[in-house]
Amino acid sequence: MRLPKLLALVAALTVVLGLMIWLVNSIYQLYINIAWSAPPLLANVVVLLLIVLLALLITALIYYGVMFWRFPKGSLRESQNQQKRRKPKIKLPEAKTEAAAENLRAIKKQVKQIEDEVSRQALLSRSREIETNLSKKNLQVVIFGTGSSGKTSLINALIGRMVGTVSAPMGTTEVGETYELKLKGLEREILITDTPGILEAGVAGTEREQLARKLATEADLLLFVVENDLLQSEFVPLKALAEIGKRNILVLNKIDLYTDEDKEKILARLRERIRTFISPSDVVTVSANPRTVKLETGEIIQPEPDVMPLIRRLANILRAEGDDLMADNILLQSQRLGEEARKLIDAQRRRQADKVVERYQWISAGVIAVTPLPVVDLLATVAVNAQMVVEIGKIYGCDLNMERGRDLALSLGKTLASLGIVKGAIELVSRALQLNIATYLVGKAIQGVSAAYLTRIAGKSFIEYFRQNQDWGDGGISEVVQRQFELNKKDEFVKAFVQEAIAKVVQPLTQNPPQETEIEYQEVADEEEEVEETKIPPYEYVDDWTNSSPKREDW
Repeated sequence: MRLPKLLALVAALTVVLGLMIWLVNSIYQLYINIAWSAPPLLANVVVLLLIVLLALLITALIYYGVMFWRFPKGSLRESQNQQKRRKPKIKLPEAKTEAAAENLRAIKKQVKQIEDEVSRQALLSRSREIETNLSKKNLQVVIFGTGSSGKTSLINALIGRMVGTVSAPMGTTEVGETYELKLKGLEREILITDTPGILEAGVAGTEREQLARKLATEADLLLFVVENDLLQSEFVPLKALAEIGKRNILVLNKIDLYTDEDKEKILARLRERIRTFISPSDVVTVSANPRTVKLETGEIIQPEPDVMPLIRRLANILRAEGDDLMADNILLQSQRLGEEARKLIDAQRRRQADKVVERYQWISAGVIAVTPLPVVDLLATVAVNAQMVVEIGKIYGCDLNMERGRDLALSLGKTLASLGIVKGAIELVSRALQLNIATYLVGKAIQGVSAAYLTRIAGKSFIEYFRQNQDWGDGGISEVVQRQFELNKKDEFVKAFVQEAIAKVVQPLTQNPPQETEIEYQEVADEEEEVEETKIPPYEYVDDWTNSSPKREDW
């Protein structure tokens, strides 16, 4: 306790003690005076009442003194009024929201590395939206499905008023339209968004589908509406949404068109198809816009929509899982945004690294072309390749010295030779050159162009190495190098590479021919035979571009 407060407390206690002594003495004198002129019993009663009144007064003073001490300047009444008005504060699960907030902080750091202003501002804008959603109070429910499944009719039935055109055979919703829905027993309001239909024809239909998919991925809860058994084209997006963590309710609409037996068969097929990612209890049936019925009297009546099974299931899920669904969705959105930022940074780094590789491949060609050797010797370009490695590493945030760069360049050069890629590159380049330039120039150009080609493969391999945090992966350096060789020996690339090589290597050679003796290709091949004796078995490349498995959609 501070000294001023201590002194004040001592002074107050002294005053109180003095008053108590004075009060006791006064009561005693009063008692003597009353007892002198009246019966003693009356004096006792008067003194007792006086003591009780004084005790009540002291208690009241102590109570209000303490309350004043705790709530100074009239804040007591304000606090009481706030407690009356205050409703229970809705909070999202803290662990998930904290994880989402941490992701957003990491994204802000990543955004600083992105050079493209448009992409950077778009990421910042979406990051701010997610931050706002951390304190949102509304549950976002999105209705998704084909245009003919009756999505708009379902919203009509749920909120009890007309919200769109429902008579067209395909969807007429152009943009995502949102409506409010309040369910009894839920503190949060529900925002239901009607999305454009999927699987519509034409460019406009494709654009509407892209919007629908975007809205679906941002939903807290998804209502996937169908009108019969699932088509393959409906099953794929439904499963993809479930795989990224979306909570789905599969809604079978238009059940008034089926007999009870047919309805049960459809339900059984639906539950069987989606049993691995949607619970059977999350498959519900509705009739959002029943067909008219003609009575015997000729009168035509419109039955009431039957959507109560959906409302009950919706209410149960939102009461039990509403907060978790919102927190999961916010966390998912932050993770997806972080992944998008990483992809942008990776693409930016790859473009920068590709420029470095392209520059050094022609530097290597120049080094070899002006000092021709009996073989294409990668050791002659180690210094060049070492500098290339250092520059690529710097792009990926890795500071390497020249010694480390030289070690990496030597290691990869030996791998190129041991896998037979040096010989393969020379053969590839030789055939391509023979188709484009005179035969007598091939011997002059083959060394420089081959060196450029091999430097390119080395550079591309190092890009993969740094992309994986200086790790060659499970298959090691051999697999990475072999894969890059396979990717860079495709006819289209080789043709374009040789045309550029003719301009950068061959034409300068014809203008300023080297003084050394021309080297025939056969001599190069003979020297490569010595390397072949120590090579390891070549990596068997599997071309996954020809895989016939169905393509997984990127959500």
